[in-house]
Amino acid sequence: MLSNVQLAELVKKGKDSKERKFTESVEAMLTFRDVDPKKTDLNINELVYLPHPGSHRASVCFVGSGDLLLRAKNAKVDGAIEPAKLESYAGNKKEAKGLAREYDFFLADTALMPRIGRVLGQYLGPRGKIPTPVPPNAQIEAMINRMRGAVRVRSRGSLGVCARVGDRKLPDAEIADNIVAMIQAVQKKLPNGDKNIKTVAVKTTMGKPVKSKVEEG
Repeated sequence: MLSNVQLAELVKKGKDSKERKFTESVEAMLTFRDVDPKKTDLNINELVYLPHPGSHRASVCFVGSGDLLLRAKNAKVDGAIEPAKLESYAGNKKEAKGLAREYDFFLADTALMPRIGRVLGQYLGPRGKIPTPVPPNAQIEAMINRMRGAVRVRSRGSLGVCARVGDRKLPDAEIADNIVAMIQAVQKKLPNGDKNIKTVAVKTTMGKPVKSKVEEG
């Protein structure tokens, strides 16, 4: 696998493109080898907590009530849905789809998970956004803050994954750390771990990808 130094150099090359009038994201792409998605249950759907989120702030919605809801609101969660509101999405396809698109991640009171599955499962499931259960005594404030710096990595049956791992303003070495976190999450889901990773590529939002082949070890 590529070292942090090699990844930082790859990031530097990937950022070597015309700068735009906005702060571009930096994306990392991994391609796989010796994996047949038709024969292997290749269903990567991982939450990656970036050690250096930079300007990235994912939006988080909490579904619940009582003390957990109060604490989530005090932590300035981006969205809050109480049980009565949850029921209003039943049979309202347009609003349910809009909710699924609006937030990056969902947290929910553990006791409400079955109801959420019935009401929103068909809209959240295909997007890989089934809520993370929150037990009554959980530190929901820490969970919200941690999720704000996370990205979701999904394969969707393809021979590769792509995720946002920073922005132009983030130092190359810190973006390299983020790519390492992404690789570590992905390799756990591959039949032969990092041996199944063929290439690592980096690009900015508007730039062209710069690729490095991973030597088979």
